[in-house]
Amino acid sequence: MNLAEKITQLKEEKNAVLLAHYYQYPEIQEIADFVGDSLALSKKASETEADIIVFAGVHFMGETAKLLSPHKKVLIPDMAAGCSLADSCSAADLETLRNEYPDHIVVTYINCSAEVKALSDYVCTSSNAVEVINNIPKNIPIIFAPDKNLGKYLIKETGRDMVLWDGTCVVHEAFSFDKLLDLVQAYPLAEIIAHPESEPHFLKTAHFVGSTAALLKYVQTSDKTEFIIATEVGIIHEMQKKVPHKTLIPAPIDEDNTCACSECAFMKVNTLQKIYDCLLNESPEILIENAVLDQARKPIEAMLEFSFSGK
Repeated sequence: MNLAEKITQLKEEKNAVLLAHYYQYPEIQEIADFVGDSLALSKKASETEADIIVFAGVHFMGETAKLLSPHKKVLIPDMAAGCSLADSCSAADLETLRNEYPDHIVVTYINCSAEVKALSDYVCTSSNAVEVINNIPKNIPIIFAPDKNLGKYLIKETGRDMVLWDGTCVVHEAFSFDKLLDLVQAYPLAEIIAHPESEPHFLKTAHFVGSTAALLKYVQTSDKTEFIIATEVGIIHEMQKKVPHKTLIPAPIDEDNTCACSECAFMKVNTLQKIYDCLLNESPEILIENAVLDQARKPIEAMLEFSFSGK
């Protein structure tokens, strides 16, 4: 058997479910039980009867799966699969900021650690962030962490003034505006669609701004046939499956790399071999202290009480 077949067999033997984020390699997406955004995947897994969750993504995603499925064993293929955005905001530093603004509530983007979530009043996703902010009474001031670009986008969309954490995603800050202009000349009919973690000047050029799931939906429902995609290149695999007749061009980055696109090095540490090994050995496992787990789940539940899609 090849690796994909061995993984499928192991999943059946161990009653495991394999989750793959949109930014994973195509071969990982192809064998996953569910492909999607981080919170949507964690919710899907929590609704299954699986005993084991294997999350092919990054560390904070495995933690989120554990928060929603505390009694399931959650594995990730490689503990080195971190996140520049999550790493930019430690719990200790956020607590210091929170103490500086004691009358503010804390809203954190889901791309953060369980310890940071435990200090939050609400967690949001890129899909529901505008709704979360709009549902907080206007007389209550807000700290938003850790993504300052998403925070600036939310200030623009909601009109709320917020204290922003100074964090960014290296993937969405890598895009080259000058190269984008050249690309627009080459594809004058293409629409630019972008993730809100991108820099403000890049978002101003976009015809549509949305979460990864929203971008995927947009290319399916739009009558346009050419798109420049400003997010991690892994999403193009699923997009192209949905719209094989459309032209999808990754937004260019400053660095000259092999794909002329923005790749997340953390996402790309996962491989089929690592997925097989982690499922075989049931390691590495995501473990969260009970006190942190209970506290970190509260802001997620507060968000879900609004009945948002949360993708």
